[in-house]
This record gives sequence, C-alpha cells and structure tokens, in this order.
Amino acid sequence: MKKTISKKLRIGIVGTGGIGRGLAKLIARRKDMALSGVLTRRKGLIEDLGVDQDYLTMEPEKLMESSDIIVVSTGDPIYSTEVIDKAFQFGLPVVTMDADTQVVTGSWLSKRGIITEANGDQPGCLAALNKEVVQMGFAPLVYGNIKGFLNQNPSLEDMLFWGQKQGYSLSSVTSFTDGTKLQIEQALIANGLGLEIVQQGLVGYETSDFEKGAFALGEIAQKENKIISDYIISRESPPGVFITATHQEDLAAELKTYKMGDGPYYLLYKPMHLCFFEIPNSILNLVNHDEILLDNGRTPTISVGAIAKNDLAAGSIIDKGIGSMEVRGEALKIKDCPEHVPIGLLSKVQLKRNVEQGELITFDDINIPDSLALTAWKSTLAEQATYKEPVRR
Repeated sequence: MKKTISKKLRIGIVGTGGIGRGLAKLIARRKDMALSGVLTRRKGLIEDLGVDQDYLTMEPEKLMESSDIIVVSTGDPIYSTEVIDKAFQFGLPVVTMDADTQVVTGSWLSKRGIITEANGDQPGCLAALNKEVVQMGFAPLVYGNIKGFLNQNPSLEDMLFWGQKQGYSLSSVTSFTDGTKLQIEQALIANGLGLEIVQQGLVGYETSDFEKGAFALGEIAQKENKIISDYIISRESPPGVFITATHQEDLAAELKTYKMGDGPYYLLYKPMHLCFFEIPNSILNLVNHDEILLDNGRTPTISVGAIAKNDLAAGSIIDKGIGSMEVRGEALKIKDCPEHVPIGLLSKVQLKRNVEQGELITFDDINIPDSLALTAWKSTLAEQATYKEPVRR
C-alpha cells in the first residue's frame, strides 16, 4: 500500500558516500523537502557529513518510518537490495543512484515496488537525453559514455595515490580506472532502454576526435543492424554522455542550418552529469508525475561479469568485486554466459579452483554466501532463460 506523502517531502537517504553526503546537504537547504535521516553502516562520527550527526541512524526501520521516499546510493548490491526491499515493505518509493545494484537486482526489485534510477549519473542522463532526442524525431543508434582514461589493471599504489588526491575511496577510484563502473552503467542503459551490445566488454572506440568517435560507433551499429550501448575513450573529449542518431533525409538541410552537420549521423550531447545535484528533480518527477526515468527492465539481457585481473589461487577470498584489485567488470550477454557471476555479487566469496588472468568467473568457481541479492539474481536468470528477443526489422 502506497504511503500518504506529507506536504513537505521527507527524504530518507541510504549511504554516506559522496552522493549521500552531497544530497543530504542539498535537501537540508530546500523549502519543499526535509531530510528525515541518513542510514549508515559507519560507526562513530562522520566528520564530512555536512549535516547534523543526529540525522544518522543504523536502523533501517527508523529511517523508513519517518520518510516519504528513500534515495539509495551505496554501490553495494547485496546491502542495497535488502534495504530497498525493506522500503517496499513500508510502501515507500525508491530513487537510486546505484547502477551497481540496478544491474544485479533492479529487475527483480521493480516487480516488488516503485523504483527508478535518478538523473545525474551517466545512465540517468542518457535516459533523459533520449526523451529529448526521440521527441525531436531522431532515430538513435548509439547511447554513449565518454571515458578519458582506462587502465584495466592499475597498481594498488596508483589507486591509493589517486583516491587520496581526488577524494574517492579506494574501491571507487579503482572501479572508475579499470572500467568496471562504465561497463555497469552501459549495461543499465542497455537493459533499461532495450539496447544491445556489439561484443563482450563493449567496443570502446579510442579517438582524439569526439564527433569522429561517436560517428564511428554509429557506423558499427548500423552495420550490425543494432541500437547499441557503448563508449569512446578520449582524453581530448569533454565529460558527459552522447547519442549518435540519424534523422529523415528530407530534413537534412534544416539540420545543417542549425549547425548539426551534413548527416547522415548526428551527435547529440549532454556536457555534464552532476550526480546528486540532479536527484531532487528526479524525486519530484516520480512523486508528482509517476515518472520512472530508468530501471533495469523487466527481463534484462545484459549483465556485468567478473574478469580476473591476475592469476588467482584456489582458496583465496575475493572480499569485494567492484573496485577490487582481483577482478574487473565486463558487460556481456546473459544468454551467452548464463553461468557467469555478476561482479556485484562477489562479496566475501572463496575460489574453489585456480583462475587464470583474463578468465570469466562462474558460479562453479566459487563458494558464495546466501543473500537476498543472490536469490533475486537467480530469479531474474530463470526468467531470462525463457525470454525471446524481439526480431528487429
């Protein structure tokens, strides 16, 4: 049963990372919203919280009882799945900035309650840009992310240095650097909008020319007769997200007039993704207009598997998959690798055999603890096994 929402929206936040802390500061200053609490697993004082420590709680039920809507951003699919399921038991809608969780359990969760990914991170920004592009009559071919730098196996020393320099946790800076975060983001937009991927790990077209790279991916998509999720690697390109699209030939002259080029490919671009700054608008769109900006789809076809960065010995423990020094993530088609372990489920798992560098880790390779997230994934996998992809004409 949906909870009655108070006049001043009471926002409960789950997570005290950069997104959660930033959003708490924003909400505390708004006249139409009130911060009801911040759920954390950290013990003691959080010096950089930005709001009064009294907002902190370690009790999910306490947060749910005092909130009209919950915003989740933890990067931990196992924990987030439990909290979101609890929110649904309280009749609360959930907004996430948590692609890590969405690609593992989002489809299962979307059948149990109201959940949407927020605008502000790359998947949400692409979903919002898509609405604009389609309304203008464009036919998208590529939904693209922009990565300035990629090192699939960075050293611990480098990651510690850059984490401290940029103010990120070790796991966050590692997942950015080795491409895991990007692969997860592009898997989410693929599932949410019904897109395809060209190959495992995506193409990742490397270029010094933003438009050239975007159009090259457009050519690949057209050749494959697919609408794809992918990315470019370019130090020279600005941050943001892009869509490569075509349009009706008889409107080419008008598009050229508006500085869109000669066609047949057109580049539509959002120059920033402002993360938590954009979450309040997603909250209002959900509450006032029932807008589900993006979710992981009812029957996802893309997942993110775990690739060993180095040789791993039987008996060793992978404490955390996303942002670890042992594995990195690659987007893949579930039907091609149904036995793979989603990287978001790798939490305190033990290897049963030696795994060589570059191998995809499967469920046969590990001992994995039970969790609600694991149950959710098995349910999603069972549904995917009977899913038939629509034939594109």
